[in-house]
Amino acid sequence: MIDFLNDGPFLAVYLFLLMVVFLRAQGTYWLGRWATNLAVKHMRPTEGWRKKAVDWLNSPAALRGTASIHRWGLPVIPFSFLTVGFQTVVNAGAGLLRLPWWKYTLAMIPGCLAWALIYSTIGFAVWGAAISAAAGSPWGIAGIIAVIVVVVATQVVRRRRRAIRTATAERLVSDELTAAE
Repeated sequence: MIDFLNDGPFLAVYLFLLMVVFLRAQGTYWLGRWATNLAVKHMRPTEGWRKKAVDWLNSPAALRGTASIHRWGLPVIPFSFLTVGFQTVVNAGAGLLRLPWWKYTLAMIPGCLAWALIYSTIGFAVWGAAISAAAGSPWGIAGIIAVIVVVVATQVVRRRRRAIRTATAERLVSDELTAAE
């Protein structure tokens, strides 16, 4: 697969990446719509991937996506494709806001075109060069390991804090219900 992306004919690589980003963006949008529909029906999954998806869609990251759309409007959607990470929260935010599908799709198409162009020309080459350069020296390998450790540690701390907040909130609700009886 990587050989195809690096050595394949430009048009084939571009169209492949365009399809990938289009399907990914649409999937994220529809995941947001699905979660909003669950909320409207007052349903909440209690286990499995559905619970994880709904929990992520209620996270501060996803809420930043909706806040960005409220603040800057539809132009933030194609702009988000020029970023790393922000694209996902904006696409999910569009679904959470239940933007009409046709408006969302028209707004995301320029972003998809730009993303596919970047990654079919310089995008993967830049990533590959950075990793090759870093992996070619002991300091580069140490840097890659350090970044991985920081990312994993950050995720562990966030999950623990979230678990503590959830437990505290559940305890408060339980105490209020007990006091009300």
